[in-house]
Amino acid sequence: MAERVEAATLDVSGLPTVVFGTRSVTWLGIMGLMAIEGMVFMLTIATYFYLHSRSVEWYRRRARVGDTRAVQIGLVIMTLIGIAIIVVRYFELLHLNTDWSIDAYGSAVWTLIGLHVVHLLTDTVDTVVLAVLFFTSMIEGKRFMDAAENADYWYFVIVTWIPIYLVIYWAPRWLHA
Repeated sequence: MAERVEAATLDVSGLPTVVFGTRSVTWLGIMGLMAIEGMVFMLTIATYFYLHSRSVEWYRRRARVGDTRAVQIGLVIMTLIGIAIIVVRYFELLHLNTDWSIDAYGSAVWTLIGLHVVHLLTDTVDTVVLAVLFFTSMIEGKRFMDAAENADYWYFVIVTWIPIYLVIYWAPRWLHA
């Protein structure tokens, strides 16, 4: 008799197999994950601004004072970052759930990402050219100005990705929630 009662209390066959929203354990887990990840992003952004205000390694600031070695290091690092982002963007384009030729939505998505890729490519090429120049004897005062402007443009390229990312990856979720 005790076995029958125990078996009946563990029978979950009558429960629905699919639930949405707050009734779903997966939904609760995803909400927790997003809360944790959101906090990680906020902390990382706060760290970024803190270090930006105190770091002597930011090559824009070092370019303004003519620190050749720091600018060389900064340009090499930004070249590597630019190449890494371009590689990530390549794989992102390969795995998009739409194609530019399917409909207007696909064209808009590819245009937004494509415009950003163009900015990435041009800024990476500009950074590579500056890095090469900074490792030659062709360094002159205006090259430090070029390096500072290159750093400013990198800020622009990175900041413009935020609304593009939100529009492509989050807006569809918000609009269809």
